[in-house]
Amino acid sequence: MTTMPETPVALLHGVGLDSTMWGPVRDALGRESVAIDLPGHGRQAALTGPVSLAELAQDVLDRLPARSHLVGFSLGALIAQHIARFHPDRAETLTCVSSVCRRTEAESGAVLARLSAAESDFPGTVEASIDRWYSGTSVPESVVEATRCTLAANDVGSFVHAYRVFAVGDAVIGPELGRITVPTLAITGELDPGSTPEMTERLATAIPGARSVVVPGARHMLPVQEPDYLAKAINEFIQESKGGPA
Repeated sequence: MTTMPETPVALLHGVGLDSTMWGPVRDALGRESVAIDLPGHGRQAALTGPVSLAELAQDVLDRLPARSHLVGFSLGALIAQHIARFHPDRAETLTCVSSVCRRTEAESGAVLARLSAAESDFPGTVEASIDRWYSGTSVPESVVEATRCTLAANDVGSFVHAYRVFAVGDAVIGPELGRITVPTLAITGELDPGSTPEMTERLATAIPGARSVVVPGARHMLPVQEPDYLAKAINEFIQESKGGPA
């Protein structure tokens, strides 16, 4: 009897990072997975001009497995939502990690201010991100420093082009969330100041049948701070989506 190959998990990172951030989660998943560098990140060529969420999604789609369990973090979550909405045949499930959703006017103002700061003071943006993501956590300093180095190594113009998509992308995909038919999990950290628990609840409410999880004590870098917790949640969700016991 021929055994059907397991559907892999495809992991999409956040703005300014790269696929290496998923290492601990991939180890903990215990199943086939692939981590993709977003356009302008990692081994991909720098972005040289403005891009849209749809263009980023298409670039990623061209490099994804034929079908996968899509897991997106932050900007990667917006891209994953776009793929799940417009190419549902390519996504068996959708997991949105630390995702923004339908920002309020104040929330939009805050992220646009961070975009402006990145254009004028990129080193300051790196340090502000590290503080926002890791302050008060027990993540080892060596791991924090690795994140700092990844951020600092970005081409500034490319980073700004990607960050602009992150800043406005939720307004682009927001009206489409109700048309996503893929089984969906929204998960974020209790102490995430940018992708808040309230946003995760908005996301779970907007996508039919979606459910939400808030991880106690976690900040924005949930895949780095709590990789075992996240991997367990993903595995249980995948199993539940197949109709089996968690």
